[in-house]
Amino acid sequence: MTSILHALFLGALEGLTEFLPISSTGHLIILEELFPLIDANSATFIIAIQLGAILAIVFLFPKIFLNSLKKSEWFGVQNQRIMLAILPALFFGFLFHSAIKEYLFSSKTVAMGLALGAVFMLISDVWMKNRGLIEPEDSDTSIDISKISKKQALTIGLCQCMALWPGMSRSASTIMGGIWSGLSYQVSARFSFIIAVPVMIAAVSYDLFKSAPSLSITDIELIAIGLVTSFIMAIFSVKTFLKILSRFKLAPFAIYRLILVLVLIF
Repeated sequence: MTSILHALFLGALEGLTEFLPISSTGHLIILEELFPLIDANSATFIIAIQLGAILAIVFLFPKIFLNSLKKSEWFGVQNQRIMLAILPALFFGFLFHSAIKEYLFSSKTVAMGLALGAVFMLISDVWMKNRGLIEPEDSDTSIDISKISKKQALTIGLCQCMALWPGMSRSASTIMGGIWSGLSYQVSARFSFIIAVPVMIAAVSYDLFKSAPSLSITDIELIAIGLVTSFIMAIFSVKTFLKILSRFKLAPFAIYRLILVLVLIF
C-alpha cells in the first residue's frame, strides 16, 4: 500500500509539473534521492510516468494529432515543422542516453540545471518586455502550426536539447526557443506541448525497451498507477499554466527555481 501511495504522489507531481517550466524530472529526481520512494528501477519509473502527462496533450489537442496521421498530411507543413522541432532532441537523446542516466540523475546536477535555466528565463522575459509586444490573456489551446516557419521550428528543436540535462526543463527550453525565434509566449507554449508528444513517446519507449528485462510485475503496476495519475493531473495543469503564462510570463517560475536551488544548497 505504501508503494501505491508513493506512485500516486509521484504521478500527481509529474502531471502537475511536466508542462510547467520548473522541470518535472528534476523534482522527481530530487525527491527520489532525498526520500527514496521506489525500491527498484526508480529512474525508469520517473521516465515512464511522463507518458501519462504526454497522453494528456493528445487528449487536449486531438485534431492536430489526427491531422498528422492522415496519409495526405504525412509530409505536409504541420508535420514538417514538428519534425524539425523534435529531430535534434531525438538524435542527441539517443546518442547520450546512457551517459545522461548515469551522470545527470542527481540532485546536484538538477540544481545546476534549475539555476541556469532560471537565469535564461529571466533574461528572456526582459528581452520580450523590451520588444514591447502585448499578448492577450488567452487560455485557448488552439494553434496553427503552419504559421511557424522552418527556422523557428528548428530553433525550438535545438533549444529543446538543453532539456536533456535534468533540471533545465523541456517546457522552459522550448518556450524560450519559441520567443527567441519571434513567437509569442502563448504560441510557444502550445507548440511546446505538441512537440513533447513524439519526443517523450520515443524516450519512454526506448527506456522501457532497455529496462523491460529487469521490471517485475510490481514495477509495472506502479508505473501504470503513476502514469494514469499523471494523465489526469496534466489536463488540469496545462489549462492553468496557459492562464498564468498570459499574465505573469516566465518570471514567477524562474524565481521558484532559484528558491528551490537555495533550499537544496542549504
